[in-house]
Amino acid sequence: MSSVIRQIPLDTATQHHSHDFHQIVIGLQGRAEFEIEGLGGAISALSGCIVPANHVHYYVGQGKNRQLILDLPADAPSLTGYHHELSRLFDAPRFFALDKPLQHYLDFLLLEQGDSQDGLSSAQSDRLAATFLGCLHARLGGETSPPAKRRLNLAKLDRFIDRHLAAPISVADLAGQACLSEAHFSSCFREQTGLSPWQYVRRRRLEAARRLLEESRMPLSQIAVSTGFAHQSALSHAFRSAFGCPPSQIRRAVLERPSPTDVTNRLQHTT
Repeated sequence: MSSVIRQIPLDTATQHHSHDFHQIVIGLQGRAEFEIEGLGGAISALSGCIVPANHVHYYVGQGKNRQLILDLPADAPSLTGYHHELSRLFDAPRFFALDKPLQHYLDFLLLEQGDSQDGLSSAQSDRLAATFLGCLHARLGGETSPPAKRRLNLAKLDRFIDRHLAAPISVADLAGQACLSEAHFSSCFREQTGLSPWQYVRRRRLEAARRLLEESRMPLSQIAVSTGFAHQSALSHAFRSAFGCPPSQIRRAVLERPSPTDVTNRLQHTT
C-alpha cells in the first residue's frame, strides 16, 4: 500500500481510535491535544506527533485548527526497501517540533499538494513522505553513539513520574530531571533499562493502576484518570495488552478473595 498525505481539521470533541497503519500528524493551524497510550502532549503550528500503528490515541482539536496527516502503512514504499530503517521512527510515540529546514520542506510539500488538481499520486505521496521521514529520522533517531553515557538516577525519575502520574509526561520532562538533552537522555535510558522512556512511564502507570485496583475501592474511571489514562477504555486496552485481562477482572478477583477474618472463622469452625 502507498502513503497518503491529507489535510483535515480535528473534531473539537474528544475522539479516540487505533488503526493498523502508522501516522504522522503535523499542526498547520490552531492547536490540538493528543494522548497516545498514556503519552500526552499538544501540537500547534510547526510541531507534530508520531502515532505508531495499533496504538489507541485520544485527540481533540481546539477551536479553528488544521493538521497535515501522513498515513503510512508498514508496507508502504516510504518505509520498506531502501527506506526500511525509517520504520524505527515508529518504535514508540513521541512529539517533535520542526526546525527551519523541515519548515521549508513542509512549505514545499504543501505547495506540491496544492498544485495538484487531482491530488497527489501514490508515487508522489511516497516520495514526499520518504523525504520527510528521512529528515525526521536524522533528527530524532539518527544519533547512534551519544557522548559520555552516564548512569541515570532512576529513583529520582520514579519519584517524578509518581508525582505526575495524572498529568501528561514527556521525554523532555524526564530529560530535564536528568539535565540532559532529549536524544542523549533517551539513549542513556534505553541502555540502562532496556525500555524507551515512554514504555517505562506506561509500565509505571499500569503498576500504579493495578495497586489501586487491589488496595482500594476507587471506581475504574477514577483510577484511569489518576494514573494518566484519558478514559477508562484506554486503561482497559492497556491492561489487556500488559496483563492479558481487563482491570475489572483483577478487581473481581480481589473482591472474591477471602479476607483474613473469613479464614480465621473457617479455622475456628473446623476445630
